[in-house]
Amino acid sequence: MSEYCGYDEKQVFSLYSKMEEKLGHHRYIHSVGVAGTAVSLAMKYGVNVYKAQIAGILHDCAKCYEDEELVKLCLKKGIEISEFEEEHGFLLHAKYGAYMAENKYGISDEDILNAIRWHTTGRENMSLLEKIVFISDYIEPTRNKAADLPQIRYEAFNGNDIDKVLLMIMRDTIKYLNASDNSIDTTTIRAYEFYEKR
Repeated sequence: MSEYCGYDEKQVFSLYSKMEEKLGHHRYIHSVGVAGTAVSLAMKYGVNVYKAQIAGILHDCAKCYEDEELVKLCLKKGIEISEFEEEHGFLLHAKYGAYMAENKYGISDEDILNAIRWHTTGRENMSLLEKIVFISDYIEPTRNKAADLPQIRYEAFNGNDIDKVLLMIMRDTIKYLNASDNSIDTTTIRAYEFYEKR
């Protein structure tokens, strides 16, 4: 039986059926899309494809909870949250998702857990796997609303600078949130400034 970065084949693929049961149909299809895109990018950039697959299929495993419930669950489990996250509870599906991946789905690899934890906001100095899952969440096949998606997808698969892809996504996200008068998590601002200086 093939080894999947410490998880055997049955364990990895059982995550798909678990997510299909846990998530709604639309969210499950999105998660499958993220997993597939992450595997493709992992092949391109030389990252363990099985780590990418696991992080991709599990990245939204906590999306089944409402915002207020996520705040309560994080506080109950001692997961540190910022004032901004408390006011924008939907962001916490990433942090609580990492907790669930470890404690409910048996994932112990810290890089996988961090890829889940930071897939929404990004952060400074992300690992290559974290970057891949962040990008995959934005460009997977069912995404169709972002104005610059064709260019970003092209750059992700045909360019050689993954940080450039991160910047394109963060720039578009900040621009969109500013135009719609929505607040922006300072974690994303710091991440954008970090990669822009690079």
